[in-house]
Amino acid sequence: MTESWVNSAERIGADLHLELPGPGGRRAALTRALREAVRSGRLAPGTRLPPYRSLAADLGMARNTVADAYAELVAEGWLTARQGSGTRVADRAEPLRHTVRTPMKAPPRARGPRHELRQGTPDASAFPRPAWSACYRRALQAAPAEAFGPGDPAGRRELREALTEYLARARGVRTEPDRIVVCSGFAHALRLLFGQGSGGVLRGPLGVEAYGLDFHRGLLTTAGVRSVPLPLDEDGARVDALGRERAVLLTPAHQFPTGGPLHPERRAAVIDWARARGTVVLEDDYDGEFRYDRKPVGALQGLDPERVIHLGSVSKSLSPALRLGWMLLPERYVGPVLAAKGEREGWASVLDQLALAEFILSGSYDRHVRRMRQRYRHRRDRLVAALAEHAPHVQVTGIAAGLHAVLRLPPGTERSTEKAAAWQGIALDGLAAFRHPEAAAVGDGLVVGYAAAAEHAYPAALEALCGVLPPG
Repeated sequence: MTESWVNSAERIGADLHLELPGPGGRRAALTRALREAVRSGRLAPGTRLPPYRSLAADLGMARNTVADAYAELVAEGWLTARQGSGTRVADRAEPLRHTVRTPMKAPPRARGPRHELRQGTPDASAFPRPAWSACYRRALQAAPAEAFGPGDPAGRRELREALTEYLARARGVRTEPDRIVVCSGFAHALRLLFGQGSGGVLRGPLGVEAYGLDFHRGLLTTAGVRSVPLPLDEDGARVDALGRERAVLLTPAHQFPTGGPLHPERRAAVIDWARARGTVVLEDDYDGEFRYDRKPVGALQGLDPERVIHLGSVSKSLSPALRLGWMLLPERYVGPVLAAKGEREGWASVLDQLALAEFILSGSYDRHVRRMRQRYRHRRDRLVAALAEHAPHVQVTGIAAGLHAVLRLPPGTERSTEKAAAWQGIALDGLAAFRHPEAAAVGDGLVVGYAAAAEHAYPAALEALCGVLPPG
């Protein structure tokens, strides 16, 4: 039976861990444990040991037992004892088996692409640091004491109330704080809704758009959910192709990645389908806040809050580093989702939630979105102008909203163009990477993000892009 002991470190300033056989231990055991700690290097030369009275009290030993153990180790040269300096590990010229620690070197940084044109990432340099810091400080100062204890699985009430007001005003949703569950982003929401196997709130088969993020399809596959692709055309997903699916996942504000909103008739049709089937529509509000050449398209959830689960996050509007998202749920799903989340689930940071609530209520979020909308529109216009000048044969689509454009390429040129881009250090995605394995292809193309590149690097990125496009 081995007893582990760690001193309280009140007087010596460093923790000391010893392994002693049996409750209380004995002098010989203590002597061996201290000697081994020095020999192995766990107690470095010069380390001050606790006073023998304190150590005896912590170990439940007689003071004389500890004092004798110290004296024996001093006599052997393992320890030194001086008046006013206490008992310390001896300074040996060559400590036995003591390994000299050398400062750890930072691993070499991976070399990134020369030109960043990948989709889905906002301009990291534009994060509103001063405004966010001010809101964070105010939220921290105003936070009640209970905010630092066990939290509500639904998320902080302050954030849910702020989201209720903001999303109603900006996205046309109809909800209330008790129907909002805060999560760590869209992927986290999918995991909560579908779980693993038969343990999720929802079950498949799930209708999905023929083109979308492969990462999301992978999450569904891992959860045992079969996804059924819906064809796409200029009016969005062909919801008339829905059959016996138990739910459908759509990006109605701006189809990802092909672009364009879901046609009004199809918006009404998918709600009718959900009502008739007694099922639900999952609305990924992708790019819902960034529109340029069209009137705002309200959230699908506003048509029927009991048939639509609205999913959003700040990963595009602020930063993916914040890991904050939300689910607007029909009443019947609130309880099951909270049960799936659990009382000790790894929630999004409470302090970040409070800061985001303050960021929204102070008007900082609106100001930031408006500022970034102008910046991204200018970026998009520069992309379109560069293509019109250097590659007029390349059609650009999906540019009325969002953070990316789709460049339609001549048949059979997508793969070779991707390779040429990689050779020139351009990071971008081919359209085929987003196609559902069971869906028909809609042609060759590139998905070009115009938000992620730093402002000073954007002109060079556009020049490099035009240089690798196939000739007309």
